[in-house]
Amino acid sequence: MNKQANAPKAGTNGLARAAVRFKPASFVGTFVALLMAAMIVSACGILLETGIRASAPPERYAGAPVVAAADQKAHYVTGHGEDREKESEPLPDTARLDASLTRTIAQAPGVSAAIADVTYPAHLKAAGSTAPVTAHGWGSTAFTHTELATGSAPRPGQVVLDEATARAAHAETGDRVTLDTPGGARDLTVAGTARTTRTAHTAAPTAWLADAQAVQLSGHPGKIDAVAVLPADGTSAGRLAHSVEQAVGKAAQVHTGDDRGAVEQPALAQSKEMLIALGGSFGGIATMVAIFTAAGTVALSVGQRAREFALLRAIGATPRQIRRSVAAEALLVAPLAGALGCLPGIALARWWFGQLKEKGAVPDAVHLAVSGIPLAAAVGVGLLTALGAGAAAARRPARIKPGQALGEAAVERSRPGAVRTVLGVAALAGGVALAIVAATLTGDDAANTASGIVMLFMLGVGLLGPLVARLCACLIGLPMRAGPAAAHLASVNSRANSRRLASAITPIVLAMAFASTLVFMHTSEDHARQAQQRAGITADHVISAPGGLPAGTAAKAAAVPGVETAVGLLRTSVLYTSSATDGPLTASAQGVGGTGADLRAVQDLDVRGGSLDALGPGKAAIDANLASSAEVQVGDRISLVLPDGTKARPEIVATYGRGLGVSQVTMDRTALAPHVTAGFDSGVLVRDARGADARQVAGKLAPLGDVTDRAGYAAAEDRDREVSAWANTLMAAVLGGFAAVAAVNTLVMTVFDRRRELGTLRLIGSTRRQVLGMVRWEALLVALAGIVLGTAIALATLVPMMRGLTGAGPYIPPALYGSFAGAAVVLGLAATSLPARAVLRRR
Repeated sequence: MNKQANAPKAGTNGLARAAVRFKPASFVGTFVALLMAAMIVSACGILLETGIRASAPPERYAGAPVVAAADQKAHYVTGHGEDREKESEPLPDTARLDASLTRTIAQAPGVSAAIADVTYPAHLKAAGSTAPVTAHGWGSTAFTHTELATGSAPRPGQVVLDEATARAAHAETGDRVTLDTPGGARDLTVAGTARTTRTAHTAAPTAWLADAQAVQLSGHPGKIDAVAVLPADGTSAGRLAHSVEQAVGKAAQVHTGDDRGAVEQPALAQSKEMLIALGGSFGGIATMVAIFTAAGTVALSVGQRAREFALLRAIGATPRQIRRSVAAEALLVAPLAGALGCLPGIALARWWFGQLKEKGAVPDAVHLAVSGIPLAAAVGVGLLTALGAGAAAARRPARIKPGQALGEAAVERSRPGAVRTVLGVAALAGGVALAIVAATLTGDDAANTASGIVMLFMLGVGLLGPLVARLCACLIGLPMRAGPAAAHLASVNSRANSRRLASAITPIVLAMAFASTLVFMHTSEDHARQAQQRAGITADHVISAPGGLPAGTAAKAAAVPGVETAVGLLRTSVLYTSSATDGPLTASAQGVGGTGADLRAVQDLDVRGGSLDALGPGKAAIDANLASSAEVQVGDRISLVLPDGTKARPEIVATYGRGLGVSQVTMDRTALAPHVTAGFDSGVLVRDARGADARQVAGKLAPLGDVTDRAGYAAAEDRDREVSAWANTLMAAVLGGFAAVAAVNTLVMTVFDRRRELGTLRLIGSTRRQVLGMVRWEALLVALAGIVLGTAIALATLVPMMRGLTGAGPYIPPALYGSFAGAAVVLGLAATSLPARAVLRRR
């Protein structure tokens, strides 16, 4: 009884092993596709896990077991009713605590000392030179292992410098120096020098002030960054944290262990979000592409053996045995391919993560997290893909009657099944509908629809592949019929074998669609941004400095002979709520140190409603696309979250059209400065008086900072976008490269499956040159069809998205597009000609 029960299973497993062993060429393509899929999935999974687990061990706060700090996220609610969920978004800058909270924490049980801590950039002027330093209160030395080297602790009006900074500035105890801070410039007396036993701090130029004065000059009077808590004797870190939590309630968050590192490195939260976005959002798209491509390859492999399955049905194999044989083949190939694919996946994740670190997008203290979870997920995804695609492809050969199976194996079916057709039409209709919706959106709302449009169109093309391929064969193959005999034969052959043609076209469509969408989305936005910058920045000179400009730079520039107007700009970001999304979106913002008339002299914002003359405290001008997204207009109030989490509702006095190239939100400088860590001007825009010599004016402005023209301003802005542009290009390379490999893999599989057909052509008198010519013409038809369809999908995505984002159509550099199309043609010709030559050598 047991032997009879196990016999079918043993038979199907033996059949699967024999198929893999004696016909390995049929499974090489499947193996390569699953290996590549595992590589993509594992790499993205590693980045996602790294983002979730990312932490930075404390350095500055290593001596304080408990740290209290403000919540660094903006919280919001999505959904309604049972779907209601709480979400959060990292703030653009550091949220701060009320300084009075220090006294509350100091009175908590188990607390030995509660130290108010502030950290902000400053400029030290001494001996005729200026150097950037980081300012702290002297009380922080209690937990940073810092001690006096010479002199005494600072009192109000005094400063202590680290030894290296004091030597570089030639400042000794008793000398007078000027410290330019976000709260203004102060002349201070050097009270002494300090040293620290922690090398992480000796490398950073530091200035210590009296605690009260450090808070006063931070630019945020009455606000502090954090409270470092030291325990009383016998109090553990856990008990101390609990005591502090009870004391502060919801007024602050309490951090212990590695969480303290996130307090001293606010960029960690942004890095976590970026890694999660790369591993999650992009990883999700990449995983779908990998599954889509691998499933198509598996289905092609199974479909190529339709004749074998028909013979098995004819000699008595049951439908269940056919299905189990296909499943057994998947179990033999998929796990090994997945396991091997994880190795290059780990290497890709390490390289990717290293590049992010080099570009400053990830703190050095964060390390790549590699565990078995993403690797197991990658292997599992590949296995499920192989099983699902194989079962779907084997469904019809397994269930139809043996005689009918032999007939269908000899002649290709002309149409896809009814269910597949309905789903394909639905996917295309969904893509069209989403593209129409994207055309009505603006800003980031339009950009967020891109991946959905591409995936729906790709799904539609994949499901309706034979019909689409037949249409392409008719349209593109029509002029080929007037060509030489090889071209005519290729056109007829392609039309008769639409399923085979569809399998070859789909990966090329995938590569063109995704690569074009990701790359040309960036080129289009960049082109529009540069055009708006050129038109929007009308200043004759731009003054800037790496760490921001000292206070009063704009006033000094205005006093230079030959200068008509000088406007200081404080650039940062704010959050706003869009009507089309549940959560807040980020918008660039500029704080203007001058009147609306002054701003008009150095910037042409293309005002479309209202007037900049009304700009001032409690007022704001916003980009027209942002106004549309937030559903507000001139005279309304817009809800903003300022960089440190403070909520504001300024009145809109104007809307303008060049927010992408300049800033999306324009406010009075005094409204933004108290809410950023470094309240220094990011730049000063200068307009020369009529008749002034521009070179002479630039020379007189040079002592104030780096003086450039409008091109220099644009270049500085472009450097800020370097990481974003690099990420887009890399995503295009990963997806396009994967799809290109899949296309080559599919084409090679298709050619080797045609060995009998090519041999027959040789037997009936066709020369080797004629057969190769036919194969090349078919490859050209496939490449052209893939390029046209991929371009159409990319345009259907880019046109509405860029209209909403930039107000203009997509910008597609001809040379770049030509390289994409040329690569598709070269790959198609190489992937068919080379295996065809190998096949014909044996004939």
